[in-house]
Amino acid sequence: QVQLVESGGGLVQPGGSLRLSCAASGFTFSSYRMTWYRQAPGKERELVAAVAKVGSSTSYADSVKGRFTISRDNAKNTVYLQMNSLKPEDTAVYYCNANLRTIAREYDYWGQGTQVTVSS
Repeated sequence: QVQLVESGGGLVQPGGSLRLSCAASGFTFSSYRMTWYRQAPGKERELVAAVAKVGSSTSYADSVKGRFTISRDNAKNTVYLQMNSLKPEDTAVYYCNANLRTIAREYDYWGQGTQVTVSS
């Protein structure tokens, strides 16, 4: 049974920090590219950050670059999103995604999401 379970969301003041976690099970975690997406009310879901299988290659949306850091611990089957200097516009539901492309097909798994609210 494939599962991606996000945690760590909550209410934080502008300028504060949160660390999101995504615990994976039911598949070979180390074989997958891991990403974080977010979706704010009235907006489309957007890619926030991505990390390659071994964790040495990362990418970020321009809106979060320099403030957010994605990392993974393959021994713990967990991907993290460290969010610093949070802004009200970061308010959204954050989703963990696992993706693998093979010759035969694409594997794409999603978590249930965790709410992040940045407000004073």
